[in-house]
Amino acid sequence: MNISLPGPMKAFVDEQIVERGYGTVSEYVRELIRKDRELQQVRSLLLEGARSGPGPVVDAAYIEELRARARRGDRAG
Repeated sequence: MNISLPGPMKAFVDEQIVERGYGTVSEYVRELIRKDRELQQVRSLLLEGARSGPGPVVDAAYIEELRARARRGDRAG
């Protein structure tokens, strides 16, 4: 894969490689792609959560029930 960058962007990439300890431009680009994939996964999970509607009220009784289930070794449910 070949990527063309204007001078200022290439200079920025070169600076990042030196400052952040990447060995090559490819390492830097791979890291950017990994981070972008993670960001997309987080966005997807956030949207899924937003569409799921409200959950239970988290109050002292709810927390105590979680503790009791943990003590008993109960699974979620």
